[in-house]
Order: sequence, then structure tokens, then C-alpha cells
Amino acid sequence: FSFPQKLWKMLESDQFRSVWWSNGGKCVAINEELFKEEVLGREGPSQIFAKSMRSFLWQMKLYGFTEIQQDSQRSASLAEFLAEEAAYSAQSQVLYYYNPSFNREHPHLLERCKRR
Repeated sequence: FSFPQKLWKMLESDQFRSVWWSNGGKCVAINEELFKEEVLGREGPSQIFAKSMRSFLWQMKLYGFTEIQQDSQRSASLAEFLAEEAAYSAQSQVLYYYNPSFNREHPHLLERCKRR
């Protein structure tokens, strides 16, 4: 799978608590500390991405994701709200990334996510 396809599968899985859809499926939210542990800490056949957060964020940039600042408005969906609450209560940094071709409501756009 390509980088965007792997990311999509993670977001759609209930296996990961460190990454979720935000802003109604328009953004990717990442609890940085938990992500390092839960995803980047994997080894062997269960490894998904390279071990470094820097490398992961570089891939995000290469595929056209831009970091956005989340305003203080909280998510409307219960799942998003609970994920954000857990992240905030853990005093972890949550990163938000946007790509116009990476939208939960429009999976057909995923094919437009090409490496720059």
C-alpha cells in the first residue's frame, strides 16, 4: 500500500487510539506521543511506517498534507470529541493535517494523493 492508503486504513481501523479523523472527516488528528508509542514503536511484520516521527511527517508533506492549527472549537462528533478529550487530558500535543484529496466522505479522491 502507498503511504496515504496505509494512513487511511489506520484511520478506519478501531485498533489505533493515536490517530483519528477530525473536522468531520476532513482532517487527520495525531496524538504525537501516543502515535510514537503505538505506531512508530512497532517492529517486524507489524511495522507500518518508519520509526521516526520526523520521517512520518516528511511523508505527510511529500503527499501534500499541510499542518493546520485547530481552533478552540471542539469536534461535533462524539468519537472525535472523546479522542480529543483523551489527548488533551493526557497533556499530549495533537497535530492536525489537511489534504483536499484525503477526505473520509470522498474515498475516491484518495487516488489523487500522489507523492510530489
